[in-house]
Amino acid sequence: MFKKDQKMNFQGANKYILDEELAKIVNITMELEMPLLLKGEPGTGKTMLAYAIAESLHMPLIVLNVKSSMKLVEALYQYDTLTRLNDSRFGDSTRDVSRIEDYIKMGKIGQAFTAEERTVLLIDEIDKADTDFQDDMLDVLDQMEFDIIEIDKTIQTVHRPVIIITSNAKKDLSDPFLGRCNFHHIAFPDPKMMRKIIHVHFPELSAEIMENALATFYRLREVDAVEKKPATRELINWIRALEADPDFKAKQLAKGDIPYLGILFKKSQDYVTAANLTNRRKLF
Repeated sequence: MFKKDQKMNFQGANKYILDEELAKIVNITMELEMPLLLKGEPGTGKTMLAYAIAESLHMPLIVLNVKSSMKLVEALYQYDTLTRLNDSRFGDSTRDVSRIEDYIKMGKIGQAFTAEERTVLLIDEIDKADTDFQDDMLDVLDQMEFDIIEIDKTIQTVHRPVIIITSNAKKDLSDPFLGRCNFHHIAFPDPKMMRKIIHVHFPELSAEIMENALATFYRLREVDAVEKKPATRELINWIRALEADPDFKAKQLAKGDIPYLGILFKKSQDYVTAANLTNRRKLF
């Protein structure tokens, strides 16, 4: 459990490799108690960073997965009017229906505010929400409180959470939103960094498979006609498949024989494009 007077210092986790710049921005953001907004293409580790911080600092993780239709109040709390109505109508509940508070359930932000220990709050894919949701949410996070209008009560944070916000940059965020967050763009790992990541997941992987797999992976990412380029998680799963196949030989990749393309490419057209290039040996 994290102690309130303990200085936080995040340097990565068991299976999360980060560069010095990202480590610094995470630690200064926690020191300043500001939200950290992370941008980058899917698969660069934005979401997993929050999991790694929670693991490393032994803090509970609360995840708010933002939906396009979500209203801010859903992230704060929910008033279960239906259950209260049923309890009032049938009288089967042991709850006092006159106590509206008994029918209030905290949403993800509410849970982070009322937790008995400091938490990591991940607000994932904020760019799915509309501008009003974004700006109103940051007002709540700035003030560290919100009102439950049904019971005329203000909920104030017990321990200010570590707030990580991710965006896939599918649409622009408002200037007020950007101005109230620290920001970091997570670039896709270069081959040197990717070797470190793969080594963490596969410490016994042979150098031959490592080098051939990475070379093939980055060539496939360079195909312009591909809509969704394979990301780190696809590479890890692909290497796992190669390792599990007793008939696989690393020299296959050097010759352009690339098995299990379906693990790397999840869209049908991308798979067809990669398969056609592979069959014609256009990648090598």
